[in-house]
Amino acid sequence: MSNEHSSTGLISWVLLIVLALVWGSSFILIKKSLLTFSAGEVGTLRMFIAFLGLLPFSLPVIRKVERSKLPVLFVVGLVGSLLPAILFAIAQTQLESAITGVINAMTPVFVLLIGLVFFHHKIKTINIIGIAIGFVGCTFIMLGGAYFDLSGVNLYALFVIAATVMYGTSVNLIKHFLTDIRSLHITAVSFTLVSPISLGYLLFATDFLNKIESPAFLSGLAYVTTLALIGTAMALVIFNKLVKTASPIFASSVTYVIPIVAIGWGLVDGEVLNIYQLIGIGIVLVGVYLANKK
Repeated sequence: MSNEHSSTGLISWVLLIVLALVWGSSFILIKKSLLTFSAGEVGTLRMFIAFLGLLPFSLPVIRKVERSKLPVLFVVGLVGSLLPAILFAIAQTQLESAITGVINAMTPVFVLLIGLVFFHHKIKTINIIGIAIGFVGCTFIMLGGAYFDLSGVNLYALFVIAATVMYGTSVNLIKHFLTDIRSLHITAVSFTLVSPISLGYLLFATDFLNKIESPAFLSGLAYVTTLALIGTAMALVIFNKLVKTASPIFASSVTYVIPIVAIGWGLVDGEVLNIYQLIGIGIVLVGVYLANKK
């Protein structure tokens, strides 16, 4: 029994590390994709390619899903995937990928906050303190990046915060209305429902088609495809496996590792963080830890 337990523990840790590497690398992939495509093109192309990758999972189940659940699944696809994908890309046109990865760690904080305000969840005082500390950390990162000169504050961080608010909304919708549907199917079907918007925007509201003959098109497409298939589709499968192999609590601890990976990639790519931003990063991680403390 002990050997079996240790084996399961090892598998869980391997999956956790792989997931952190995959999700933590998403921010540098967005940065590289933006060298070729606009923010809107990166976001919608990422979503459409991920939809194609998840099609084998969505086709068998989409007709079996209750029609009353389809509007919720559409909203989950919109606020839980499509809009955040665009917002992250917009943010990274003016924001370091390392900083984006750290602010993304605020997602569990907004899951709790939205659950408290709109779904009347009960949370402990320590969690409320964690939420407050998380916000202080984000403010510190934004102000610290400009050395506390308000005229130089990079407000593009607000796009990342908006995306994490949407993630928090999506998680609560899933928890309250879609508990009878497998998480893999939720993602696959929700991606399918918003795919016409992704494709329509990409083809008719951007300059994507004119870039096909560009010398940088294939390299840009490779970055977005990697982001979509590995950073979205494969990561979801790993996360589901991790939840089953270990526990949701253990799986959620990936939140703390993702910023480390994102910062690492940022430093490798020549990004520089000042001492105030590093302090802010530490504050955010402490806040997220306390917000999730049981």
